[in-house]
Amino acid sequence: MPSIFIDGSAGTTGLRIRERLASRKDLTVITLPEESRKDPEARKAALNEADVAFLCLPDDAAREAVSLLSSPRTVLIDTSTAHRVAPGWVYGFPELPGQRDRIRSSRRIANPGCHATGFISLVAPLVSAGLLKQSARLSCFSLTGYSGGGKKMIAEYEAEDRPALLQAPRQYGLSQSHKHLPEMAALCGLEVPPVFSPVVAPYYAGMEVTVPLTDAETDATPEEIAEVYRSRYTDGLVHYADAADESGFLSAGALEGRDDLEVAVFGRPGRILLVSRFDNLGKGASGAAIQNMNLVLGLPEGTGLKGASGWIS
Repeated sequence: MPSIFIDGSAGTTGLRIRERLASRKDLTVITLPEESRKDPEARKAALNEADVAFLCLPDDAAREAVSLLSSPRTVLIDTSTAHRVAPGWVYGFPELPGQRDRIRSSRRIANPGCHATGFISLVAPLVSAGLLKQSARLSCFSLTGYSGGGKKMIAEYEAEDRPALLQAPRQYGLSQSHKHLPEMAALCGLEVPPVFSPVVAPYYAGMEVTVPLTDAETDATPEEIAEVYRSRYTDGLVHYADAADESGFLSAGALEGRDDLEVAVFGRPGRILLVSRFDNLGKGASGAAIQNMNLVLGLPEGTGLKGASGWIS
């Protein structure tokens, strides 16, 4: 039976991975006593004992964890930003062409960022199909629930006396140096990262990523774009949605609690909106990590994950 270790199991992503594994009868989860959770020697032993180890750590700590590993058998799935565009690491987005096989055979997998997941799901297929040039100058805005900010932000938003400014959406990443930008450009094959506007709003979980296109970026019609999505996303956890499902509104929280992702296209020629929706803690983090684990273990990739109608497999 495969053994799994979560290094950083007390953080938001680690906790969600642990929750998803709790009911699995096909895995053994290695746990450390609370007093040993941050002990380098205890962590080193667990990392080298595991068949798969999730790194749910800040970037520097994730790099340190890699240095502790000597077992050639252990598969690392890093949920931090540290290795997403690093040589020798496979980007953990199975729905990209050829990526599923690369993940299956890899020992070093970088789990995608949440905002990046939404952007890449929309843009990469269009660049690959020739509907967007690699030189395209794109913009993107992304709504996220506050759970994406981790334990500290969750506590701030859920405090009874939270500041008035937290009652409304708050834009951030204003310096245009957001940590997801390198992977957004690299995995889409873009020469220039998008102008990116992330927004955190006062709801727990859910993400809605939007990329607007004008005739300056593409001469494709919404129907042509939709056909690319339908053709590309025939398996895995990404699927195409035909229309808005809330009387013309699109809620960023519509897929909360799920591990799948939907892409859609709206508008008319010259004024197009590409939209992806998913749970920032699901396909945007822990759900994607479990999907990648399933692949390297030779299991159906949806095992233990949830979609629109309940458990995927």
